[in-house]
Amino acid sequence: MKLRITIDGKTYEADVEILDPQANAPEYPPYPPAQPAFVPASLPEPQIAAQAEDAGASEKECRSPVMGMVTKVNAERGQSVEANEVVIVLESMKMELQITAPHAGVVKGVLVSPGTAVKVNQLMVEFE
Repeated sequence: MKLRITIDGKTYEADVEILDPQANAPEYPPYPPAQPAFVPASLPEPQIAAQAEDAGASEKECRSPVMGMVTKVNAERGQSVEANEVVIVLESMKMELQITAPHAGVVKGVLVSPGTAVKVNQLMVEFE
């Protein structure tokens, strides 16, 4: 087979011979299968009984939903509160969050004061 090639305005002719591609191809060993880079962990079994116990405890507790700073406490020991009444005001990431009583009841104890830093799920107010 002849080929014509032009380079910088000059034309060249070349004879090209095509060889059997299978005869001249190097033989490579097969690649081993790749090992998985990520192996998912097994999920824990749901603990329905533990969740039911926690639900009963949460009715008598008011916990912090976020990490933040207590800016205001509207409840004190022995005070009667209505459902959804604001008992604590938190500041978290420049936002003010109003924490409300889960139900009507009497405050058993207030465990935080203004200026207290709280963690996620920290107990702040207990109800009777």
